[in-house]
Amino acid sequence: MKYFILLAYATCISFLATAQRPPQGPVSDTVYTPEKQGYTLYWEDEFNGNALDTTKWEVRGIGPRALGHVSREAVTIGNGYLYLHALKRNDSMLISAVGTENKFMTTYGYFECRAQLQQSPGVWGAFWLQSPKLSGGADPAIYGAEIDIMECFRKLGDDIVSHNVHWGPYGPKQQTTRGMQSYLKGVGSGFHTFALEWTPDKYIFYVDGYKFYEVNKGISQIDEYIILSMELPNEIKDLAKTKFPDAFVVDWVRVYKKRGN
Repeated sequence: MKYFILLAYATCISFLATAQRPPQGPVSDTVYTPEKQGYTLYWEDEFNGNALDTTKWEVRGIGPRALGHVSREAVTIGNGYLYLHALKRNDSMLISAVGTENKFMTTYGYFECRAQLQQSPGVWGAFWLQSPKLSGGADPAIYGAEIDIMECFRKLGDDIVSHNVHWGPYGPKQQTTRGMQSYLKGVGSGFHTFALEWTPDKYIFYVDGYKFYEVNKGISQIDEYIILSMELPNEIKDLAKTKFPDAFVVDWVRVYKKRGN
C-alpha cells in the first residue's frame, strides 16, 4: 500500500477550488471481486468478432456533440477489443459512443469493464450508467441518475480516474456528489478494471478491485443502461495538447447479480 498515496497539498487545494474532491488512494489493501461478494455473472460482452454486437449495443447519439460529431466511423471492433476513437477528418473531429438502451437495462448489480485509457489530455474515455427518465424530475429513486463509473481526465494527472453521480434534470439545479478522484499508480497505462457496486442503499466505486469511495446519495432505483464513450470538451483551448488519433480501448464489460435482484 506504500504507493497508494495522496497527491501534494497544493494539488488538493486546486481540486477543491474547482468543486472537485482531492485525489485519494484506496481505502484499504483488500482486493475485492464480485464473486467473493456473492455475485454471479448475469450479462457480458467480450467484443469478439469484427463487428459490434447489435443485439447488445448500438452506436448512440450520432450527430453533433460538444466540439465534434459522434460517428459510426469512430467505433471499431478488432482483436477482441472495442475501440472508441477520437479522430480528425479535415476540419471535423469525430468521437464515439455505444450504449445498451432498450437492449439491456437493469437495476442494481456489480458493473465492471476492463479497459485501456486514452493517452491524450482533452479527450476522455468514460464508462457510465444512464437513466432514460433523468430529465423527468429530481427524485433519483423515481427518475434515476447518471452514474459515472469511470472517466479519465488526463489534465488531472496520468494515474487518476474520476467518478461522479448526477441526479435531477440537466442544468444549474442538477445535484451531484462532486467529482471523486481516485489515484492508483500505473492506472494511466495498460489495461485496468473499473467497477461499480450498486445496491438499494449505496454505490461503491472500485479500480482494479480496490475500493475507493462509497456514496449513499442519489441512489437510483430504476432500470438503467450502460454507456461506453470517448468524449470531447466544449472549448477548443482544452484540446491544445491533444494528439489525434486516440482511443479508449475496452476488452470486456460484465454485469453481475445477486440472487433476488
